Parts: sequence; C-alpha cells; structure tokens
Amino acid sequence: MVARDAVIQLRRLARRFIRDRQGVGAIEFAILFPILVMLYVGAFEITVGLSISKRASRAAGMITDIVTQQKSVTKAWLTDMPAVATAAFVPYGSTGLVVKITGIAIDGTATPKVAWSWAQDGSRPYALNSATTIPTEMKKANTFLVRTELSVPYKLFLFAPYLVPNDSTITISRSYLYLPRASPTVTCGDC
Repeated sequence: MVARDAVIQLRRLARRFIRDRQGVGAIEFAILFPILVMLYVGAFEITVGLSISKRASRAAGMITDIVTQQKSVTKAWLTDMPAVATAAFVPYGSTGLVVKITGIAIDGTATPKVAWSWAQDGSRPYALNSATTIPTEMKKANTFLVRTELSVPYKLFLFAPYLVPNDSTITISRSYLYLPRASPTVTCGDC
C-alpha cells in the first residue's frame, strides 16, 4: 500500500510539474543566451575583418594609382607609400603592414618580366628581368604595368582558437596592377 501511495504522489507531482509554466522564459533565455552572444561577437568579428580587407584593397589600389601617375620614381619617393597605406587603415592599426611595388615590362612576345621592384624595407623583392606572373587578360605585348602587393596581419578577437589553431592572426593580402598614365613606362633609376 505504501508503494502504491508513493506512485500516486509521484504522478501528482509530475502532473503539477508539467503544468507549471513559471520560469520557462528564464530557462529558454539561459539556453539561448550563449548562442546569441556567439552570433553577436561573430558578426562583429566578420564585420571588422571585412572592413580591414576592404581597406587593404583600397590601400593597394591607392598606392598603385599614385605610382602610375609618375614618369619616374626613386627609392626615396617610394618610402612614402607605406604612409599612404597606413592612412587608408585609420582607425584600424596597420602594424605589420608589408608593401611591395614592382614595375613589369611586357615584351613583344607578351612575356612579363620585372623591370624594377621595391619593398618597404628597402630591398629588391624580385630580381631584375626575372619572369613574373600576371593575369592572362593583362598580357598585352609591349606594355608596362605597375603592381602593388600589400599584406597586413589581422588578429582575430574571439574565435581564434577554433578558426586559426596555434595563432590568432590571419594575413590579408591584396595585389593591384595598373597601366601607367603619365608615360608609357614608370622608371625607377635606383630600385
């Protein structure tokens, strides 16, 4: 009899528990809150990353545009180009920014070769007259191109251990090619 009374009590308690709706909203909130926070922070992370990516594209394009407006450049003149890129990244930091600018001569057989190259550390990143690659649609015989390569590290805020193991930094790189506008070529006497 005691066991039967205990079973009846348990059934009543279970029915009462099933009908009771107090605290359901709090439980639902407790379940959904971590997911909502992750979505919010993830959206923030993606937004900042896309903004950095867009600024990298803009900076590379700006540098290439400025160089192609010149008839000739020098190493000293090119040392100001990283400052142009840095200005494009405001208000974000540009620590670790790397800029390489290359003059590419395309000969009569549509073979692109390095005419000159410059990196912001003052070195020559590509050997003179070495073959280089450019998009097929830009291989026009007897033309000249200026290429800017820009890369900037981007440190992930929150999801770094899951997206990038061992390090929370990804490198965003952009490259732009423009034809010279002031003359058929852009020369660099000391590059």
